[in-house]
Amino acid sequence: MTARILVLASGSGTLLQSLIDSGSGSFTIVEVIADRDDAHALVRASAAGIPARVVSPRDHPDRDAWNAALDEAMREVAPDWIVCAGFMRILGRAVLESFSGRIINSHPALLPAFAGAHGVRDALQYGVRVTGCTIHLVDAGVDTGPILAQEAVEVLPEDDEDALHERIKVVERHLLLDIVENLSRFGCTVSGRKVTIP
Repeated sequence: MTARILVLASGSGTLLQSLIDSGSGSFTIVEVIADRDDAHALVRASAAGIPARVVSPRDHPDRDAWNAALDEAMREVAPDWIVCAGFMRILGRAVLESFSGRIINSHPALLPAFAGAHGVRDALQYGVRVTGCTIHLVDAGVDTGPILAQEAVEVLPEDDEDALHERIKVVERHLLLDIVENLSRFGCTVSGRKVTIP
Protein backbone atom coordinates (compact mmCIF):
# COMPACT_ATOMS: atom_id res chain seq x y z
CA MET A 1 0.00 0.00 0.00
CA THR A 2 1.29 3.47 -0.89
CA ALA A 3 1.94 5.65 2.16
CA ARG A 4 0.25 9.05 2.39
CA ILE A 5 2.82 11.79 3.05
CA LEU A 6 2.03 15.29 4.29
CA VAL A 7 4.87 17.80 3.91
CA LEU A 8 5.27 20.84 6.16
CA ALA A 9 7.43 23.59 4.68
CA SER A 10 8.47 27.18 5.34
CA GLY A 11 10.88 28.15 2.59
CA SER A 12 12.24 27.34 -0.84
CA GLY A 13 11.04 23.74 -0.89
CA THR A 14 14.18 22.06 -2.21
CA LEU A 15 13.66 19.06 0.09
CA LEU A 16 10.04 18.89 -1.05
CA GLN A 17 11.21 18.97 -4.67
CA SER A 18 13.54 16.03 -4.09
CA LEU A 19 10.59 14.00 -2.80
CA ILE A 20 8.44 15.09 -5.76
CA ASP A 21 11.17 14.21 -8.27
CA SER A 22 11.87 10.80 -6.77
CA GLY A 23 9.06 9.06 -8.63
CA SER A 24 8.85 6.68 -5.70
CA GLY A 25 6.04 4.17 -5.75
CA SER A 26 6.20 3.70 -1.99
CA PHE A 27 4.62 7.04 -1.08
CA THR A 28 2.38 9.80 -2.39
CA ILE A 29 2.56 13.42 -1.26
CA VAL A 30 -1.08 14.15 -0.53
CA GLU A 31 -0.69 17.77 0.61
CA VAL A 32 1.78 20.50 1.44
CA ILE A 33 1.10 22.86 4.33
CA ALA A 34 3.19 26.02 4.73
CA ASP A 35 3.33 28.42 7.63
CA ARG A 36 3.81 31.45 5.37
CA ASP A 37 2.12 32.45 2.15
CA ASP A 38 5.38 33.42 0.43
CA ALA A 39 6.96 29.98 0.85
CA HIS A 40 8.24 28.86 -2.55
CA ALA A 41 7.33 25.31 -1.55
CA LEU A 42 3.73 26.28 -2.37
CA VAL A 43 4.76 27.06 -5.96
CA ARG A 44 6.54 23.72 -6.24
CA ALA A 45 3.47 21.90 -4.91
CA SER A 46 1.19 23.69 -7.37
CA ALA A 47 3.49 22.88 -10.29
CA ALA A 48 3.36 19.21 -9.31
CA GLY A 49 -0.42 19.20 -8.93
CA ILE A 50 -0.22 18.65 -5.16
CA PRO A 51 -2.86 20.31 -2.97
CA ALA A 52 -1.35 23.02 -0.78
CA ARG A 53 -2.50 25.49 1.83
CA VAL A 54 -1.19 27.99 4.34
CA VAL A 55 -1.76 27.77 8.08
CA SER A 56 -0.05 30.93 9.30
CA PRO A 57 0.64 31.85 12.92
CA ARG A 58 -0.24 35.42 11.98
CA ASP A 59 -3.86 34.37 11.46
CA HIS A 60 -4.23 33.13 15.03
CA PRO A 61 -4.14 34.91 18.39
CA ASP A 62 -1.39 32.79 19.95
CA ARG A 63 0.84 29.77 19.45
CA ASP A 64 -1.64 27.32 20.99
CA ALA A 65 -4.40 28.49 18.66
CA TRP A 66 -2.11 28.13 15.65
CA ASN A 67 -1.08 24.63 16.72
CA ALA A 68 -4.73 23.65 17.13
CA ALA A 69 -5.51 24.94 13.63
CA LEU A 70 -2.50 23.13 12.20
CA ASP A 71 -3.51 19.93 13.97
CA GLU A 72 -7.01 20.17 12.52
CA ALA A 73 -5.67 20.76 9.00
CA MET A 74 -3.29 17.83 9.31
CA ARG A 75 -5.96 15.47 10.61
CA GLU A 76 -8.18 16.38 7.64
CA VAL A 77 -5.46 15.00 5.36
CA ALA A 78 -5.12 11.76 7.39
CA PRO A 79 -1.45 11.18 6.51
CA ASP A 80 0.57 8.11 7.40
CA TRP A 81 3.73 10.20 7.82
CA ILE A 82 4.50 13.90 8.16
CA VAL A 83 7.76 15.27 6.76
CA CYS A 84 9.07 18.60 8.05
CA ALA A 85 11.02 19.78 5.01
CA GLY A 86 12.62 23.05 6.01
CA PHE A 87 9.73 23.76 8.39
CA MET A 88 10.92 26.45 10.80
CA ARG A 89 8.30 26.15 13.54
CA ILE A 90 8.15 24.17 16.76
CA LEU A 91 5.17 21.83 16.75
CA GLY A 92 2.95 21.99 19.81
CA ARG A 93 1.33 19.37 21.99
CA ALA A 94 -1.85 19.05 19.90
CA VAL A 95 0.08 18.03 16.77
CA LEU A 96 2.55 15.84 18.64
CA GLU A 97 -0.23 13.93 20.37
CA SER A 98 -2.19 13.40 17.15
CA PHE A 99 0.82 12.17 15.19
CA SER A 100 3.15 10.74 17.81
CA GLY A 101 6.04 8.80 16.26
CA ARG A 102 5.02 9.74 12.71
CA ILE A 103 6.66 13.15 12.24
CA ILE A 104 10.07 13.26 10.52
CA ASN A 105 12.44 16.22 10.53
CA SER A 106 15.67 16.93 8.68
CA HIS A 107 18.34 18.98 10.46
CA PRO A 108 21.59 20.30 8.91
CA ALA A 109 23.97 19.13 11.63
CA LEU A 110 24.98 15.94 13.38
CA LEU A 111 22.64 15.94 16.36
CA PRO A 112 22.79 16.24 19.29
CA ALA A 113 25.44 18.82 18.32
CA PHE A 114 24.23 22.17 17.01
CA ALA A 115 20.47 21.81 17.46
CA GLY A 116 18.19 24.75 16.70
CA ALA A 117 17.64 27.13 13.83
CA HIS A 118 21.31 27.88 13.05
CA GLY A 119 22.97 24.48 12.94
CA VAL A 120 25.25 25.27 9.99
CA ARG A 121 26.38 28.63 11.34
CA ASP A 122 26.93 27.25 14.82
CA ALA A 123 29.04 24.35 13.52
CA LEU A 124 31.23 26.75 11.53
CA GLN A 125 31.67 29.10 14.48
CA TYR A 126 32.63 26.23 16.74
CA GLY A 127 35.33 25.17 14.33
CA VAL A 128 34.36 21.54 13.78
CA ARG A 129 36.04 19.68 10.93
CA VAL A 130 33.02 17.46 10.23
CA THR A 131 29.31 18.24 10.36
CA GLY A 132 26.44 16.79 8.33
CA CYS A 133 22.73 16.14 8.52
CA THR A 134 20.37 14.19 10.73
CA ILE A 135 16.94 12.74 10.00
CA HIS A 136 15.01 12.24 13.22
CA LEU A 137 11.58 11.73 14.68
CA VAL A 138 10.06 14.84 16.21
CA ASP A 139 9.31 15.05 19.91
CA ALA A 140 8.49 17.95 22.24
CA GLY A 141 12.08 19.23 22.33
CA VAL A 142 14.07 21.20 19.78
CA ASP A 143 15.79 18.65 17.52
CA THR A 144 15.86 16.11 20.37
CA GLY A 145 13.83 13.23 18.92
CA PRO A 146 15.18 9.72 18.24
CA ILE A 147 17.59 9.62 15.31
CA LEU A 148 16.67 7.76 12.12
CA ALA A 149 19.80 8.41 10.06
CA GLN A 150 22.88 10.63 9.87
CA GLU A 151 25.51 11.38 7.26
CA ALA A 152 28.71 13.35 7.66
CA VAL A 153 29.90 16.28 5.54
CA GLU A 154 33.47 17.58 5.74
CA VAL A 155 33.94 21.24 6.61
CA LEU A 156 36.41 22.76 4.14
CA PRO A 157 38.83 25.56 5.09
CA GLU A 158 37.23 27.93 2.58
CA ASP A 159 33.64 27.24 3.63
CA ASP A 160 31.27 30.00 4.57
CA GLU A 161 27.77 29.28 5.84
CA ASP A 162 26.13 29.26 2.41
CA ALA A 163 28.71 27.00 0.77
CA LEU A 164 28.64 24.50 3.60
CA HIS A 165 24.87 24.49 3.75
CA GLU A 166 24.60 23.80 0.02
CA ARG A 167 26.84 20.73 0.36
CA ILE A 168 24.83 19.53 3.35
CA LYS A 169 21.59 19.95 1.36
CA VAL A 170 22.89 17.57 -1.33
CA VAL A 171 23.39 14.86 1.29
CA GLU A 172 20.19 15.81 3.10
CA ARG A 173 18.01 15.32 0.02
CA HIS A 174 19.03 11.74 -0.69
CA LEU A 175 19.12 10.77 3.00
CA LEU A 176 15.61 12.12 3.60
CA LEU A 177 14.31 10.34 0.51
CA ASP A 178 15.84 7.03 1.63
CA ILE A 179 14.25 7.33 5.07
CA VAL A 180 10.82 8.35 3.73
CA GLU A 181 10.86 5.42 1.31
CA ASN A 182 11.89 2.92 4.00
CA LEU A 183 9.38 4.19 6.55
CA SER A 184 6.67 4.12 3.91
CA ARG A 185 7.43 0.50 3.12
CA PHE A 186 8.35 -0.92 6.50
CA GLY A 187 7.50 1.52 9.29
CA CYS A 188 9.70 1.55 12.37
CA THR A 189 9.85 0.57 16.01
CA VAL A 190 11.13 2.91 18.72
CA SER A 191 12.69 1.65 21.94
CA GLY A 192 13.88 4.54 24.08
CA ARG A 193 16.14 6.54 21.80
CA LYS A 194 16.80 3.69 19.36
CA VAL A 195 14.81 3.44 16.13
CA THR A 196 14.72 0.27 14.05
CA ILE A 197 13.46 0.12 10.49
CA PRO A 198 12.87 -3.55 9.58
